[in-house]
Amino acid sequence: MSRTRDIRSADSPPAPPASAPDPQRVALLLRPPLLVGAAALGGARVARGIASLFAGTLLRAINRQSERGAVAEQMFNIGNRSLFFVAVTLGFIALVSVFQVCLQLNRVTGDLSKVGLELIKLMVHESAPSLTAMMLATRVGAGIAAEIGSMVVTEQVDALRMSGVDPVSYLILPRFLACLLMTPVLAVFAFGVALGSGTAMAYVAFGVNPSIFVDFSAVTAADVGIGVVKCFCFGAAIPVVSGYCGLTTFGGSEGVGAATTRAVINASLAVLALDLLLTVAGFMLFPPSAA
Repeated sequence: MSRTRDIRSADSPPAPPASAPDPQRVALLLRPPLLVGAAALGGARVARGIASLFAGTLLRAINRQSERGAVAEQMFNIGNRSLFFVAVTLGFIALVSVFQVCLQLNRVTGDLSKVGLELIKLMVHESAPSLTAMMLATRVGAGIAAEIGSMVVTEQVDALRMSGVDPVSYLILPRFLACLLMTPVLAVFAFGVALGSGTAMAYVAFGVNPSIFVDFSAVTAADVGIGVVKCFCFGAAIPVVSGYCGLTTFGGSEGVGAATTRAVINASLAVLALDLLLTVAGFMLFPPSAA
């Protein structure tokens, strides 16, 4: 029997060899994790560069390595030239918000006495700083990246280095200080415009008395403190992120356009991320029940 089995096994055809994996299929399966890893490494590299630039800018600001005239010029460019843009944006947002809230409350309860109180509280610690910063991220961030990026691709930044001039002190620091100072000013101005627009909408469309609408009784010192901290953090993040995008420009005029796009996106994301972190930290430090 064993001899018969050996003969049968010898006569049976050999097993087919294992097929090799398809290279295209392997590449297709490996592509998503490779893309995710490359994006993560690129994001970490950008975050490290921005953090390094922020630390260097802050150190130069402490050492007062900036001219007052350059800071004043940037304050005018960032602050004065953004007044109309910020006023129109916040004014229309307040008009639409008050109209929609009052319209819905009229259908439910009809009590509009608390609309102004809640609007003011929300504007103080959330909407005025964050929306103002978003407007600055689009206008100021794009301008900073385009200006510095143009200097990079035309080798003006290299000429500054060869002349012994620090590009960070000359280009980034004045914009950093100007944005740090003007963001709270613009936020206060935006709050005034939004409050006036909301009061006018409530009075004209729904007959709410302005003396009832303008009610600051719900605003606490914690709300004001959180709003001020947000303004300074946003004002510090926008020029640093935009300046980094400008300094890392390459590829001529197309590179300047790409750097401008990156500056607007990254600065807006930085504002949103800081807004979330500071809001959570504010609620942890000052719970609503304790306020």
